[in-house]
This record gives sequence, C-alpha cells and structure tokens, in this order.
Amino acid sequence: MEETIHDRLKSLAVFLAEYATSLLSSGVHTSRIVRNSKRIADSFGYQMHITLLQKSVIITVRTNDNEHSYSIVSGIKPMPISFELNSDLSALSWDAYDRHLDIDKLWEGYRKALSKPKLNFWIVWLLVSLANAAFCRLFGGDIAACIAVFAATAVGFGIRQILLKKHVNHYYIWFLSAFCAALCTSPMFFFGWGNTPHIAMGTSVLFLVPGVPLINGIIDIVEGHVLSGTARLINAMLLITCLSMGLLCALMITGGNVQ
Repeated sequence: MEETIHDRLKSLAVFLAEYATSLLSSGVHTSRIVRNSKRIADSFGYQMHITLLQKSVIITVRTNDNEHSYSIVSGIKPMPISFELNSDLSALSWDAYDRHLDIDKLWEGYRKALSKPKLNFWIVWLLVSLANAAFCRLFGGDIAACIAVFAATAVGFGIRQILLKKHVNHYYIWFLSAFCAALCTSPMFFFGWGNTPHIAMGTSVLFLVPGVPLINGIIDIVEGHVLSGTARLINAMLLITCLSMGLLCALMITGGNVQ
C-alpha cells in the first residue's frame, strides 16, 4: 500500500520525539535540541515545532503549505548524562541533512548511537573519587583530608548508583548520598586525623553538585527558552537543597564541631 503524507509525517514525528527526549535526558540544552531536530525535519522537506517541558516533549511536524500536520507527546525517559551520546546524535542530524537519510537509516543510526558500550563503572567510580580528592587538595585540604574525601566519595557515589538502578526518587538519592559521604569524613573530627577536617567534609559532597542542569538552565533562559530553563533551575536548586540537608545532618552528628 502506498505511503500517504500522513504516514510520512507520523513516522518522522515518532522518530523526532524519541530523538529529542534522548538528547534532553542526556544533558543537552534546549536550543541545541531544537536545532538538531529541525535540521532532520528540513532534510525531509517538512517544518517542525517543539515544546520542551520538565517531563514531556510536544512535537508537531507539518508540510510547508500547512495542509497536513502530525503532533505527538512523548515522555522523557531517565538516562545518564552522556556527552558522547550528545555528540553522536548531533552528528546524526548532520548526516540526515547532508545525505538525506530515509527514516529507516535514521533509526539505524539512532540505535547504533544508543548501543555503544558505556564506560566501565569501576573506572568511573575511581576517577570520580580521585577528582573529588583533587578538589579537596585544591581547597587547601591536607593529605589525610584527601584520603578521607576519596573514601567518602567512593561510598557516596556507590550508594547513588545503587539507588539509581532501583529507581528511587532522585531527591532522596541526593540527600542520602550526601549524608553518607559527609558522614564518612566524621572520624577526622572524632579522632583528630589531619588538620583540615572541615575542608574534607565540605568537599566530600562536591561530586553531587548538579552542574549540567544549572548551566543548561541558565543557557535556556538566556536564549529565550524560559519555561524549560526555569524548570531545570528549580530541579537543580532542589537537588542542591537535598545535598545541603544531607551535609547538615552529618554535621549535626559531629556535634557541629567544624572550626
């Protein structure tokens, strides 16, 4: 049976919804999502309009004469932030524009980008712990503090990953991870290890700071996407609040003895 214009619009809209939600979930700011998605629509000779919300994406694909259109609403799926995936999906949009890929080729390239092997968890775990220990040293922590922050980050990061896999509410995850990480540095206060225990406790939770949502939220607002930017900033502020509450609870256990 011959494919109708409605079928072509629908197939493209379904792909763009999946494509846009993957970009959004993996840490891309709104303007880039809009540009990439429109580039793909342009390669088919159609126009596209997109509205990004905190938990859903609304996409409308239409013909240039406005005679036909198709709209779709897609929920945003939870995915880890991945700059490699962002780059691969952006490259796919340029391939679609330059080579005029059909919808089957687009799906093939999309699935190939998503199926790339992820970084080994233990390598990420080690590098995150070392990076946070380096932050401790950067802020003036001594060797004992750096060792404590390395161990605290390892514990907090491990707890975060376990709870994420169990699909626990991410605000609770941020609170519990910050609390456990900060608590791991409390022996420095009780046993007098090192000379900078306050720096160790303060930097033990830095790996939880939501830098990507904060940056993307500001970029979105500056570029005119106020709704999505505000939503991202609110989410980031709530995560920072949960982080702070976890740090505060650990601090209370130490008796507030931070000079």
